[in-house]
Amino acid sequence: MKYGYFDDLNKEYVITRPDTPRSWTNYLGNSDFCSVITNNAGGYSFYKSAAQGRFMRARLNGIPMDQPGRYLYIRDQETEDYWSASWQPVGKSLNDYKTTTRFGTSYSIINSEYDHIESEVTYFVPLGELFEVWKVMITNNDSKSRKLSLFSFVEYAGNWNAIDDLVNLQYTQYTLKMNVVDGIIDHGTNVLMPPEPDNFQNKDQGRHTFMAVTGAKISGFDTDRDVFIGKYRSYKNPEIVEKGKCSNSLAEGDNGCGTLQTNLELKPGETKTFAILVGIGRADKEGKAAQIKYSDISFVDAELFKLKEYWKNRINGMTVKTPDPAFDSMMNMWNPHNNLITFSLSRIASLVYNGERDGLGYRDTVQDFMGIMHNIPDDVEKRLELMISGQCSTGGALPVVKPFAHHPGKEIPPKEEEYRSDDCLWLFPAIQLFVKETGKTDLYSRVIPYADKGKDTVIAHLRKAIEFSLNHSGNNGFSCGLSADWNDCLQLGKDGESVFVAFQLRLALDIYTEICNHNNLSEEADWAKKYLTNLDKKLETIAWDGEWYLRAIRADGFKFGSSENKEGKIFLNAQSWAVISGHASEERAKKAMESVNKYLATDYGLQVCDPAFEKTDFNIIKAVLMGKGMKENAGIFNHIQGWAVMAEAMLGNGNRAFEYYKNFMPATFNEKADLREVEPYVHCQSTHSKYSSRFGKGRIPWLSGTATWAYYSAVHYILGIRPDYNGLIVDPCVPDEWKEFTVTRRFRGKDIVIHYSNLQKIHHEQIIISLNGKKIFGNKLPLHLLKSKNQVDLIVQCKS
Repeated sequence: MKYGYFDDLNKEYVITRPDTPRSWTNYLGNSDFCSVITNNAGGYSFYKSAAQGRFMRARLNGIPMDQPGRYLYIRDQETEDYWSASWQPVGKSLNDYKTTTRFGTSYSIINSEYDHIESEVTYFVPLGELFEVWKVMITNNDSKSRKLSLFSFVEYAGNWNAIDDLVNLQYTQYTLKMNVVDGIIDHGTNVLMPPEPDNFQNKDQGRHTFMAVTGAKISGFDTDRDVFIGKYRSYKNPEIVEKGKCSNSLAEGDNGCGTLQTNLELKPGETKTFAILVGIGRADKEGKAAQIKYSDISFVDAELFKLKEYWKNRINGMTVKTPDPAFDSMMNMWNPHNNLITFSLSRIASLVYNGERDGLGYRDTVQDFMGIMHNIPDDVEKRLELMISGQCSTGGALPVVKPFAHHPGKEIPPKEEEYRSDDCLWLFPAIQLFVKETGKTDLYSRVIPYADKGKDTVIAHLRKAIEFSLNHSGNNGFSCGLSADWNDCLQLGKDGESVFVAFQLRLALDIYTEICNHNNLSEEADWAKKYLTNLDKKLETIAWDGEWYLRAIRADGFKFGSSENKEGKIFLNAQSWAVISGHASEERAKKAMESVNKYLATDYGLQVCDPAFEKTDFNIIKAVLMGKGMKENAGIFNHIQGWAVMAEAMLGNGNRAFEYYKNFMPATFNEKADLREVEPYVHCQSTHSKYSSRFGKGRIPWLSGTATWAYYSAVHYILGIRPDYNGLIVDPCVPDEWKEFTVTRRFRGKDIVIHYSNLQKIHHEQIIISLNGKKIFGNKLPLHLLKSKNQVDLIVQCKS
């Protein structure tokens, strides 16, 4: 079933049915002030950290998933009927209630009509502000005048610490102090304690948020949740709304809410507009200042326009037009937007993640860079330096970097058994890509501190990462898995070896060699080549299982991903990375990827391994924690799909690469959203595989490395557009059925329009490339030949 459509012109996804299979979400704001909002106005807002700064209450895994939220109740004063401006929480019959939700870049618009009253609420966080705006428009489409009462509602946290608020009730039910100052609600927690703005992680300091209205008069308020909702009621039927008049309650302790009542009288055809502001600070200071600044609705509109333009500029580094409209919708808006959100939030805030993770996961964040370099290089540069400073002097990394509490040179390094083997190896492709995208080769010589002590050039940081892997190698000469090697379920420890990380190290050595040669460091390059050659020999003789590559080898000799095993015979990562790393010979690469297709391919993506684990000892692999066909237990882990796409494209298999891509692309499921259930406009972490009764169901949307690798694999390997030190490589590997496509790419301040033509549908035997009307040799557009605006033509021909 279809619940919405892609509005490519306005860069929005439009939800036309509110009863989506699951709550579908969007994001407002940035990492300082962020709001998670659903198509039914559910969700929450937080300051800096969803774990330590969530001032709106959220209850995870409820039915529906997104309640409470940011609601606006509407009541007819004459008929006493009431509803909500979003379909939920009141939930009127869809035979009578019509609604659409438009999700855009950091804004959401919910338009509804019930009983001839049309409401439109636009939610957004203005640039540079620490509050969200609800711009409310109420229109009377009736033939008679209507008298209405409107009630805002948010449920407040007793403490900004998410876990304390939900679990430590013997404490947080005594910390709340609600007040109203000049019609502005003040939500205070621990108000007798002094504020400590420079010590964000102290959860027990005095803190305040506010709710204000502009453009309308306030006729009443309520700040006690239990008074507003009433006994044995719910968000669906609040007692105050039912009565039609606020009680002016002031909560002390227990549970607070933010409700401001506004009464309107509308003539036929009349529209009235006002705004609600919800944000950080005291009512009498920040709240009052915000109310004054946003008192003119035209100013609200201007700020919304500025916001849209800002986000438009953050996703327009590349646009495509191909024979596949769904692919275009993802590439031109939703995949870049998804990438920006994962870059901003890592894995800290959604309807799934909330409280159990905080800060920037090291390996997640460094991978997230790969999909956004060309769109926001300046932001990436700052974050990249931050993450490099999260590397310890040992060469390993802090598992998490907290931007609001990170002190390079003073951090406590992890214990030896807590290091993860793959963390710093992600720096190699990320740093290399940044330099090639921006041309800022000086990054290599910048001095950046280690997390715990000392400082070094970036090149020295990279060498330390290689040495860390070399120093933590097992009996076969492969990198040890340590606490985790990307797959957190493999039990490898300090002596078990990861073939996957060995391939990562192989790529790191190759990239390091290239970087050293580019910086005229020949001795360093020779050092890396020596280890690379030695590693290749060991991979060649030990890691090959006959039809595919092993995944890992325990210290006791047990082989993961071997044909000898009854369960988990083959793993995807080892096969794709054998190709990506450059290790596998053409023969073995083809054989390994054929095995992937034979054993791991499904209609909804590639399984992480096969067969599923059921009887294997838990001490060998923790995948048995999960049911069969779920996540690491032979599920479809979408994060790694892009790597298989890259591998197939590197082998010249454009048809298969795109087939794999389409199988996990969210927009593929727009017409069958009931199957996938999660949002059809953003990527999700995993999908149930054939071993599960929920085969095809997606889970954990938005915040996943899937987004960055899906985009990277499509741009760099399907479309084949890759930056280099001295130019832009154009080397497409697209399906044979594509007659043509066009890409507009921004590269180092220059605009490049690339048009590909294969009208005869010839398999890629030879591509003739011209730049501004002149034929070039090879597949690189030389930087010195690029003008401010450029036309590139690629024509596929048969070899003569």
